[in-house]
Amino acid sequence: MKEITYSVPSDYLLEKEKILATQREIAEQRQQELEAIREVTKIKWDKRLFDIFFSALALICLLPLFAIIAILIKVGSKGPVFYYSYRVGTGYKIFKFWKFRSMRTDADQLLDSLKGQNQYASAVKTTTPVATVCAECDKIGKPCSALLIDEKGTLMCENSYKEMKKQQVKPAFLKIKDDPRITKVGKFIRNTSIDELPQLYNVLTGDMSIVGNRPLPLYEAEKLTTDQFATRFNAPAGITGLWQVSKRGKGNMSEEERIALDNNYAQNHSLKRDLGILLRTIPALFQKESV
Repeated sequence: MKEITYSVPSDYLLEKEKILATQREIAEQRQQELEAIREVTKIKWDKRLFDIFFSALALICLLPLFAIIAILIKVGSKGPVFYYSYRVGTGYKIFKFWKFRSMRTDADQLLDSLKGQNQYASAVKTTTPVATVCAECDKIGKPCSALLIDEKGTLMCENSYKEMKKQQVKPAFLKIKDDPRITKVGKFIRNTSIDELPQLYNVLTGDMSIVGNRPLPLYEAEKLTTDQFATRFNAPAGITGLWQVSKRGKGNMSEEERIALDNNYAQNHSLKRDLGILLRTIPALFQKESV
């Protein structure tokens, strides 16, 4: 049987080689970027050692309290004792975030209907007013498209509507005053921050630290990817942190204040500073706002 041979044009091979070389460069660059992120977000050995010792000792000492709270939760409402949600921590790492259950079991399903009561939303406004007609409308002397209507009943062309939506800024954080989803037992354990104690397990496993920036729900973290916000994710995710002890009991906090405090901690965190924040957390537990 006659052997069949194939020949490939050298230009084709050279082009393929260039493509593969480019792909290798991109892969190497991404690997370097990942290693740089890991280096920036890596918890220092002294802080990690303190976290392990503190969380292990606290979990052992708090076992009787855990048992009492578990009984109160089961008696107070139907559902599990513990609750977890997925949170975003240091370096945008996603992990299971544990708490004592303080809400109704259908709390997540009710969230969308309560977003209008977000305390952070009151300070968020459209950056600049948007005209009801665009430059194209002025040019042709009539609407450039079928007229649309916004939430306030204003008629505008499609281009103006898109510009309005583009300029609207939605709040990054969510906090609902007098949240109706919270149970009676839940209100108590939230006011005393007892609901946060299961996060000692997160600290022990390395997902969190005792002190750091609060890990955020996915729907909040996905809004914080620009340079202004991303800095906060360089810090370890913590049970308590700078903004909690700085603002507790002093009224509502704006997004700008919270972001500034998170970024401040991310750029200047150390074990010595953590110990100071931890000491300030103790009196803060007896103030009105929950950590």
